[in-house]
Order: sequence, then structure tokens, then C-alpha cells
Amino acid sequence: MTRAAGKPPSISTALIVDDEADIRELIEITLLRMGVRTEAAADLAQARALLAEHHFDFCFTDMRLPDGSGIELVHEVQKTCPGMPIAVITAHGNAQAAVESLKAGAFDFVSKPVDLAILRKLVEAGLRLKAGDASAALGGAPTTADDSGGLLGRDPSIEHLRGLIERLARSQAPVHICGESGTGKELVARLIHQRGPRAAAAFVPVNCGAIPGELMESEFFGHLKGSFTGALRDKSGLFQAAEGGTLFLDEVADLPLHMQVKLLRALQERRVRQVGSESEMPVNVRIISATHRDLAALVASGQFRQDLYYRLNVIDVRTPPLRERRGDIPLLAASILERLSADSGQRPQLDADALSMLAAYDFPGNVRELENVLERAITLSDGLRIGAADLQLRAAARETGAPATAAAAFANTGDAAAPLDARIEEIEKRAIREALEKSRYNKTRAAELLGMSFRQLRYKLKKFQID
Repeated sequence: MTRAAGKPPSISTALIVDDEADIRELIEITLLRMGVRTEAAADLAQARALLAEHHFDFCFTDMRLPDGSGIELVHEVQKTCPGMPIAVITAHGNAQAAVESLKAGAFDFVSKPVDLAILRKLVEAGLRLKAGDASAALGGAPTTADDSGGLLGRDPSIEHLRGLIERLARSQAPVHICGESGTGKELVARLIHQRGPRAAAAFVPVNCGAIPGELMESEFFGHLKGSFTGALRDKSGLFQAAEGGTLFLDEVADLPLHMQVKLLRALQERRVRQVGSESEMPVNVRIISATHRDLAALVASGQFRQDLYYRLNVIDVRTPPLRERRGDIPLLAASILERLSADSGQRPQLDADALSMLAAYDFPGNVRELENVLERAITLSDGLRIGAADLQLRAAARETGAPATAAAAFANTGDAAAPLDARIEEIEKRAIREALEKSRYNKTRAAELLGMSFRQLRYKLKKFQID
């Protein structure tokens, strides 16, 4: 018989460590119905003995045990059985214990009284992860064809980030990604999702700053028909859309305080209440958040709740800015040019002076700005070679307010560069208008009169807003 998609293997074993007999029995019965064999221990000593004698695919441990803490067992499992997912059972509402267990390396946690629906989903995810490890050990195919997953670079900071992504994919701990705009925070979040046991379920990104405050609760948790004016039908929220998968909260610092309270409750209870509903529903969602702002500073100023901050920031990940890994710019530029010119079938090459200018520029907009600069350069170039002049980095530096390190080196005109550029732009505008008039507004003919390509003229018309 073929096993249903998403279900764990039927021949699996789990260790249950808890000093309360009724909790052990409840979990044992639940796992046995899932086809998982179990062994039970009432304290750390018994658990250590069983771990020494048997192989287990999963482990549950209570936080408080007669002869120690479940955190001790988590640390020991990390050393002796690194491939085995271990979940911690915490007291109801003890968010601090849950966060502590996740930071210690626990796969996930479940609160007392144990919700059986949440328990089953947790076990399924853990066994999928274990099965994935076994497949990889036997030479199975990797998650994606490209091991980098689009996170290009050979800089040590990127190598470290890739290794961190692989480790985080094994956990269900909330992750907070901090970094400047354009450094690839969403890409990192997607890779954590794709490398983990939730890969088959949805990855739902949401920009917290783009949702109107009055609609936030409905967008996150859903609503019932008639619950407010305009609610013409039942609507599922983002948590329901991400069920079994990952909810990525981009720019989480933009959440208003009233929504921070509701989000905190959803994370702690793993339940949400739709607007207009009297009952809550369990949700199985991993949360990954990101922002370019300093959350700790916002907590200190009272703009972000401290309890939510600690709940989201269980594991902190930093995406390095491009100026800290300049050696990766040639590799990134080549990849971007290949993608941008895929339709034309002809990839332009960067001249040595253009590469030198890119390597010297600070890129305040990071990889996103590099992509914009190269897209503009393709338009301005002859389609075969991209020179330093085609990059127009002086203009980019003025638009972003960035220090024009490369621009200053290239122009070598000091403080007089800005007014000179303005005069040159006026000359260009006048020449373009005259060429358009002479050609009776035939753009192809006007480009010939100006000695430039049609693509260059089109870009100039857009840049100077000439209608």
C-alpha cells in the first residue's frame, strides 16, 4: 500500500520522557495510532539508559524532571544523537521555557495540557525531517538542483549564512532576520523553509507595513461573513493560508501595538480566532520575521513589545550588506546579467573599468541596487559591452544620498561635479528635443541623429521625462 503524501513512515520509534504517568500514556496512545512505536522514561536516568540501548527517531521530554531539566537532555541529544528531533513539553503559558528550549536546539515544543491535533502535526513534521536526513545519507537527491538556492557568493559571511540556513531548517524555532534593505532577507527565509520538513506546504510572505491597520486582524486571522461591514463571505487569513508551512513577516517592526498583542497570543497558544467567531482554531505555522530596523532599540523606546520581541527573536540571523563582501560582486553581476539578458539570447560583458567601479561603490541599496544599476546599463550599452559610463553610478549615488566613492574616483571633479552634471543634463535634454523636432518625433530617426541606439534614447526620454 502506498503511504499518503505528507505522512511519516509507519515504522518509527519515539522516546517519551515525563514523570507524569497520564501524560506519558496520552502521548503513547496518540503515537501508537500514528504507527509509531514508543518507549517511556520517568526521569533523566531512565532516558539516558534507553538512549544508550536503542535507536529512536523522535523524542519528547518534559521540561521539569525529578532528577534534572529537559534542557539537559536536549543538549545531550544534540551531542550524541544530532539527527534526532527532540520536542520539549512545557507548562501552559510558560513562553520563557519554550524559548529557552528552542535556543538549546529543540526541534519544537508543546504546552500542557497537550493538544492532540498539534501533537500529531509536530510528530509528522519531525519524522519527515528524520526521513529526509536518512534519504540524504543514502545519497538521495538534494532539496533543490542548486545547492546555493540562489544565495550566491564565496565570501566567508555567505558561507556561514548558508551553513546557518541548513541548521535552522532542521528546527521549528522562530527566526528573526535582520539586515539592510536589498540584502536578501526574504531569500534567506525561503531557503530555511525549502530546506526543512515544511517544504511541501506553503511559504506565505506578507509585508506588515503594507496592510491597513483596520484590516490587519482580518488579514492575519480571517473573518466570518457579516462580522463587519463589507464582510460578504467567510475569508481565511494568512495563518490559515500558511497552515503546515511558513509565515514570513517582512518589516515586522511596522506592526501597530494592538496587533502585536494579538500576534503574541497566536504564537504562544498556536491558536487563532477569526473576526466574528466565538471559538479558536489550532494552527501549525512556523514564523520567520525580518526587518531592516533595530528591533532592540524599538523595544527600548516602547514602540515594540518586549515579550513579542523575545518570542520572535529566538534565533537571530544577519544578512551582510554588499559592501562587506565586495569580492562577490563579479559573481553576482555575472548571474544578474545572465538572467536579465535571457530573453535576448546575448549577454553583455562588463569591461574591466566597469567592474572596478562596481567593486569600489558602496551600494547602499545592496544586491537590489546592483540589479537596478545593471538593468539600466544594459539599456544604455551597445548590447555587447558595458563600460563604466553605462553604469551611471554618480547619478545613482545622488538619487540614494549615498557617498559616491567610485563615482568620485571616476569623475575626479571634486565638489564641482554636481553642478557640472546638471549643466550636462540640460545640454542632453536640449539636444534630444531638437533631434525629435528635426525627425518629426520619429524616435528611430532621432536616435540616429544623436548617434545613439534606440534603447539609449528610450532610456533618456524616460529619465528626463520628455513626452
